[in-house]
This record gives sequence, structure tokens and C-alpha cells, in this order.
Amino acid sequence: MLGAILRKKISDEQFAKMFINIILDSTEKGFADVAQIINEDNSFLKPPQIDQENDGKFTLIVLAGNMQILEKHFDNTKMAEINSLVYKALAPVYDFSEDEMKKALQQYSAFMTRVNHPSKNTLYSMSKAVFYKYDLCVYQDDYFKKMQCPNPLFLKRMDEIMEKFIFNWEAYFKRYKMAA
Repeated sequence: MLGAILRKKISDEQFAKMFINIILDSTEKGFADVAQIINEDNSFLKPPQIDQENDGKFTLIVLAGNMQILEKHFDNTKMAEINSLVYKALAPVYDFSEDEMKKALQQYSAFMTRVNHPSKNTLYSMSKAVFYKYDLCVYQDDYFKKMQCPNPLFLKRMDEIMEKFIFNWEAYFKRYKMAA
């Protein structure tokens, strides 16, 4: 009870900036390790040689996935406000207009939904998006290469990695509440 009273109120704009900063910071700091893990994964016949500096696709996947999860925590009106603030704050980072940023994230989100169909599990869609966006299919054995799908063992390991890049909603709601 006391914890609920002492939570700090933050505005939508403060939340959007916090959300973006946490995600950008985690992807910037974590992608080199992710690339190394993928490059060394034993499900590939030869290492994919993902450049540890090539985190652009990965960051967009993590952002799109977290925005999909975000929709589960807010109503449509609040979500529209937050989305707009996120696009506005992210646009200069990518040297995009707000509309271009919105379109890029929506395209990534749609791609993730498509490659993960019929499942609606966002974590799985993020892992599959990494697989497809980094063209990892060509590094697999012939069986999975011909099927054009990821090795399930690789996906399981990727799910464990991607879980680290999902915004911690439980911690957020213990500490903050949205201002009205």
C-alpha cells in the first residue's frame, strides 16, 4: 500500500524519453555480445560474421517489440499519445522525420507479426526477426536452409537473449505511475 502511494508520477513525455533511453542504452551496450553469440552459435555451419557495430536492425526490432508489448499496458488513447512522443523523440536519432520513424517501426512490427504467424508471442517474433533481418538462413544446414526457417535450437537460445531486451514493466510500475 505504501509503495503505491510513494510512486513517482511522470508525464507521458518523461515516460517516452525514459522508455527510449533504456532501450537505446541496452541495445547499444548489448549488441556486440549478441553479435558474438550469434557468430559463435553451433547451429550454423559457418559463422555469420555479423558486425558488432551493425546494430541498427537489432535496435529497431527491440523498439518495435517493446512497443507491441507497451500496447498491453495502456488504453488506445494513452497509447496514441505515447507512440507520437516516441516517434518524435526517436526521429532525430535516426535522422528521420516523425512520419518516417513511425513508418519504419510499423514496418518492423508488421514484419515481426508476419514471420511469427500464427503465434502472437512478441518475444518469439523478436527472435525470428533477428534471424530473418540478419539473413541467417544461409548459414544453416541444408535441411533448415531449404525450409527457409530457423533452427528451433537457435531460436530457443535467441529467445533467452531477446528476453534481456524487453522493458521491465514490473519494476517500472512499482516505481512510477503515469500522471493524469
